[in-house]
Amino acid sequence: MTPGKGTAMDLQILPLENQKEKITDESKLGFGKYFTDRMMVVEYDRGRGWHSARIQPYQPFSLDPAALVFHYAQEIFEGLKAYRHPDGSIGLFRPEENIERFNRSARRMCMPELDTDFVLEALKELVRLEADWVPSSPGTSLYIRPTMIATEPVLGVKPSDKYLFYIILTPVGPYYARGFEPVKIWISDDYVRAAHGGTGEAKTGGNYAASLFASTLAAQKGYDQVLWLDAEEHKYVEEVGSMNMFFLYDGKIVTSPLSGTILDGITRKSAFALLKEMGFEIEERALTIAEVLDGAESGKLQEAFGTGTAAVVSPVGQFTYKDRTVQISGNKVGETTLRLYNRLTGIQYGTEEDTHGWVRKI
Repeated sequence: MTPGKGTAMDLQILPLENQKEKITDESKLGFGKYFTDRMMVVEYDRGRGWHSARIQPYQPFSLDPAALVFHYAQEIFEGLKAYRHPDGSIGLFRPEENIERFNRSARRMCMPELDTDFVLEALKELVRLEADWVPSSPGTSLYIRPTMIATEPVLGVKPSDKYLFYIILTPVGPYYARGFEPVKIWISDDYVRAAHGGTGEAKTGGNYAASLFASTLAAQKGYDQVLWLDAEEHKYVEEVGSMNMFFLYDGKIVTSPLSGTILDGITRKSAFALLKEMGFEIEERALTIAEVLDGAESGKLQEAFGTGTAAVVSPVGQFTYKDRTVQISGNKVGETTLRLYNRLTGIQYGTEEDTHGWVRKI
């Protein structure tokens, strides 16, 4: 297989000798704790391109201690899901979008791109082989994690000449253990996630590592997530660590624009389409923290929610900034938030008509 020329015919299926015991009690799945029997792997060498594409048993990698990923963080990943439909079939939600975003991240991190059609067909084949791992209880799904890491063993700040691309699968329960309930958000004043010109719009591990300290502080204070402000003035709302943020503000849906510091969310894009169908005007602009706090107290800010692959739609019931705490929607799930959640998850789980052509059946 050569760069941009991969086809499903190149994919080798290696034998599986031992199968893991499936999780029978799906209420105990949690998130990202159990992994399926197989994984998909492709290797890259500069000058040769992508090669040795295979679906193999899930197993550890053997990497040189000098592999560049360990020292200079050349790594990207994606997250998407497969859903069990009422008729027993399996659907993927907008997988092409994830693969295209993966390639955008690759360009930003000086990594080689993959052929979209090949990755999609290989992903489908992997899910077909692991179909018994797709759970069927309400709110459950099969989470899919494509990843690329730099593997060249050399100490030097440069793009690697060798890479490993792989896909692993994990059956998951609802992202939030308490279910579809409002979350409490702490707004960071001292720490930032990304700055203009940085890697904020790439889905790379370094962005998440940079968020861990503030996220830990928030958890210690009893909050579920951190809301990041802009790096320059510390006054404009950007996004939550695992979600794009939306606000029902003064009758409009307001969300931060894609200016290079936030992730171009697939769920965000889907929410745009569905909210417009509901009759809402969408305004892409960054709300100031003062607008959020004052709007919650005056009633201008009626609802707030986050969107992302893991959480899908997450209602926000409370924001805390410095010593000021405000409640949204009386700390209850807002009507618009609930409508969006029901419509989006209905499409994903095959209980509502997919009028947008977003679902790809396995």
